[in-house]
Amino acid sequence: MTKKNIKEKNKNFDFKAIKDKTIKTLCDVKQWSKSYISTNILFMTFVITSLINAYLIRFFTVKNYFNVKPIVADFAVILIIGAFGYLFKPKHQFKYYFTWSVLFVLVCVVNSVYYANYLSFASFSLLKTSTQAVGVGDAIGSILEIKDLCYIYQIVAIIFVHSFLKKKKYYDKVAKIEIGKVRAVNTFIVGIIFIGLFISMLTSKDISRLGKQWNRDSVVMEFGIYTYQINDLVSTLKAELNPLFGYDESAKEFREYFDTKEDTSTINKYTNMFEGKSVIAIHAESIQNFVLDASFNGIDVAPNLKRLASEGLYFSNFYSQESVGTSSDTEFTYSSSLMPSTSGTVFMNYFDRDYRTTQKFFKEKGYYVFSMHGNNCSFWNRETTHISLGYDRFYCHTKDYKIDETIGLGLSDKSFFRQSIPIIKQIDKENKNFYGTMIMLTNHTPFTDIDEVSDYKVTKKYQKLNEETGLTEEVEAPYLEGTTIGSYFKSVNYADEALGQLLEDLDKEGILDDTVIIIYGDHDNKLKKSEYNKYYNYVPETDSYLKKDDEGYTNVDYYFYELNRKVPLIIWSKDKKLKTEVTEVMGMIDVQPTLGNMFGFKNEYALGNDIFSVDENIVVFPSGNWLTNKMYYSQSKDEGKLLDENETVSLDYIKNNNEYAEKLIALSNDVIIYDMIKKHEEAQELLSEVE
Repeated sequence: MTKKNIKEKNKNFDFKAIKDKTIKTLCDVKQWSKSYISTNILFMTFVITSLINAYLIRFFTVKNYFNVKPIVADFAVILIIGAFGYLFKPKHQFKYYFTWSVLFVLVCVVNSVYYANYLSFASFSLLKTSTQAVGVGDAIGSILEIKDLCYIYQIVAIIFVHSFLKKKKYYDKVAKIEIGKVRAVNTFIVGIIFIGLFISMLTSKDISRLGKQWNRDSVVMEFGIYTYQINDLVSTLKAELNPLFGYDESAKEFREYFDTKEDTSTINKYTNMFEGKSVIAIHAESIQNFVLDASFNGIDVAPNLKRLASEGLYFSNFYSQESVGTSSDTEFTYSSSLMPSTSGTVFMNYFDRDYRTTQKFFKEKGYYVFSMHGNNCSFWNRETTHISLGYDRFYCHTKDYKIDETIGLGLSDKSFFRQSIPIIKQIDKENKNFYGTMIMLTNHTPFTDIDEVSDYKVTKKYQKLNEETGLTEEVEAPYLEGTTIGSYFKSVNYADEALGQLLEDLDKEGILDDTVIIIYGDHDNKLKKSEYNKYYNYVPETDSYLKKDDEGYTNVDYYFYELNRKVPLIIWSKDKKLKTEVTEVMGMIDVQPTLGNMFGFKNEYALGNDIFSVDENIVVFPSGNWLTNKMYYSQSKDEGKLLDENETVSLDYIKNNNEYAEKLIALSNDVIIYDMIKKHEEAQELLSEVE
């Protein structure tokens, strides 16, 4: 036998051995897999259904379909939680996995509904505000969709599998071979391995966002829904404990910020313009800017607001900066020039802090300060928080009004305004000056009751050739009738009529002669993009909608939607026809410094700016997104949109604004949580006494 033959023989022998070993290994794996699957059916049902639901919630919300990181993170969390089920005897494991299935389904359903309404994810810090859901039950019902309930299949699936296994005496068979502690440890270790794999995929920016938690979209997009919810629980508990820990570092940053903050305020043509005048601030529920330019068949939706905007100071690039507290957040940011809390809401969680509010400044000037609302006095804890903000009296609901006409959540705006006139007249009679806030209500989502009281038509008339007569005739297409956005326009029209009547009645009583009217939209209407598509892309001739490739199609994409959320801010006085449109971008925290310049007061702890004293302003949103005259930047997308395609910005411009946004949110949150203003002033007083 030659060397060549011997070599060939050895080669063949080695290959056969490897082949046999491989086949044996595969058979062992197959046998092990078969054995594992057949004795872990309930556990695997729990894992698979939980993972599918975690994917579905991202599919329906943030829509990052192909990101592997959140899948790995959710899988790791599910494995670790599922591992503890093995510590129970097989016949009792169903109770454990069923309980967690119910909790996971609740997480998905609540976040699905919440995201549809607020474009964000729910938080444990909102538990104190959960009672508010009772007051907006109709609104929740109106946004509940079939997709919000699809997650319930997990509960059905695990019950079905359990019933099937029970009939097959599965649990008795498994009990004979299962060593629970061993399976628990092994499953837990696999979960830890996946956590390690997940951590290796993270960037420093991902970790930073997880720690800060305020950009919830980003956390869910990168970490998955279950990791987000666990981290949110930790953040909520941390927020509750924060007043006890971490104060020194936050106090240092607070002092450094305000010690080095440049005073941008200047004397301008609006300085002290309205000093000594009374004020009525109207909190206009869910009014957005675009309605001022909207009309149907030549009839304006909001003619009174449109007139006031043309006669007064109209801030046409003004944005609310509300978070989960919606209307209450706006009341707070408007009053204090601080951002909303990143955990819970100020009105429910931090109402007992000392804030330097507009109401308190007017009170120091000798004004009588009051607020009015047709809803329940306790809604958003207003009855308590309004006193904390500096109001002398809160007129509300059945305590001060006869509920003679109800629309939506409570007393109609027309009845509310009508019944408020005698109260304001008496206040004006008894006080030299007053500052009053009137909170509107009728235009609150879901806008379902408006058809009963409004005859405003949201149809579209157009000219059509009558083929029989050969003449052109006017035809009316349904357009927005029967749609949610159509009901919104009708509701806005009703609110505008109520506002017009209020001003007319105030004028008859002589109150407008020396009173400044401030009107601000508290937040956007929370309608979905699909509703705007109906408004912008309707074709009356065919009663259909334009498609993306059609000429004239308006693409209601992410940036269009976000930029369209701006709300009106109007400052109007009967004796001063200002007739000025302010186009500089402006946020709710800029209102107090701007009013302070006009009425003669200043808050040294304000985070906003007098809009007439800055060359370029920046609006920071609670999500970390920001807006300037040049661009809108999205933290979750990590990208921005130039507002003028001919404009360019540098990477440093984006970097600096990102850093500023993060610092502003963190600083404002520290002021709220640690009651920083009160403690700082107490320390200053103590130093003065020592000196």
